Amino acid sequence: MKIAIYENIMTPGGHEVDFDRILSEELTKLGHEIIFYVPENFRFGFDYGKEVRRIKGESTTYDKARGFGKLVRSIKRELNRAKNYAALNDAAKAGEIDAIIVPTSTYRYLRALKRSPLKNSPVPVIFIIHGVNPTEAPKFLAAAKSLANHTNIRPTVLTTGADLTDELKNVYYLKPPAYVPRDIDFAPQDFGANSQEKQDKLRLGFFGQFRREKHLEDFLEAYLSCDFPANVTLLVQGSTMHAEDAAAFEAIIKKYSGQKGLEFLHKGLIGREWQEAIASVDALIMPYSAPRYRYHWSAMLFTAIGFHKPVLISSEMNPEVLEAYNIGRSFMSGDLTSLKHELELFVAEFAKGGEAYSRELARAAADFSPEKFAKSIEEIISK
Repeated sequence: MKIAIYENIMTPGGHEVDFDRILSEELTKLGHEIIFYVPENFRFGFDYGKEVRRIKGESTTYDKARGFGKLVRSIKRELNRAKNYAALNDAAKAGEIDAIIVPTSTYRYLRALKRSPLKNSPVPVIFIIHGVNPTEAPKFLAAAKSLANHTNIRPTVLTTGADLTDELKNVYYLKPPAYVPRDIDFAPQDFGANSQEKQDKLRLGFFGQFRREKHLEDFLEAYLSCDFPANVTLLVQGSTMHAEDAAAFEAIIKKYSGQKGLEFLHKGLIGREWQEAIASVDALIMPYSAPRYRYHWSAMLFTAIGFHKPVLISSEMNPEVLEAYNIGRSFMSGDLTSLKHELELFVAEFAKGGEAYSRELARAAADFSPEKFAKSIEEIISK
């Protein structure tokens, strides 16, 4: 099949870029031809090595806007989406493509279909929604229900928990895919081997886009107050997209530079650099405390699974994963005492849990493999 990936969110890197890479590379492995359809001004953060066709309309960015500017931005976004949809529908009607995938969408993408000829697309259109929180759920379900008779429109929710409803037969649910190393030579660590060495020297990693909601400074205070039986090092990597975030992160780096056992890297990492950085640590720490992580799958957690790295995570972060797979520990979200306690236990018992970690990470990586994900997308297209 000729499968169009319609990408309109412009970002220099990050998990959105890697998610498109999963779709592109894994569907290609299954024998499909991938063509990117993007707005006229779209700039790629990564070269996927695929044909690119440009369509009418402008891209969506993460630039901040407030007040009246936010309303104007929202209206422009809807108008551009309508142009994009019309162009995609023309391509489908002309027989240029056999299916369309919208890799990152929301209920707003579905709502916009009501005024678009794309709702009657002659080919399947897969709208991938990366989680639905309780506030969004009624809007999403209403939008999906209004499209129930348009059988080629197939909203697909990525979730680690229960399905939202079994009443709407046009809504599909999938497990998220793990992010795996693609550009480096990589072999999963055997956490059962050299246990004493790991007990004496352990390298932890805190990665991802710097956001205030991740409470980095609180985490650093808890980390520095821990009584570790091992020579522990923590690498803190952060990328920033806005000047105020960059300034805040630099202030934290200045405050904590020179502290024993801390390394900082203020840089966006893409491709090989990102993969090498993840591979260089023994475990990943994710102290993010925000309710949305309970409903929206965590890309960093699924990076840890793909790279076979044990984790320490907050209780709000996709709790179903740790319930099903013994790949680390969790602490009570927002509770610094719990964070410190669980971090000390995680480090102290790291070597003891080695064999179990290796076995369970391999099981999780197989269950959430990109190959399985691509086959599931293929099945939804073929229905």
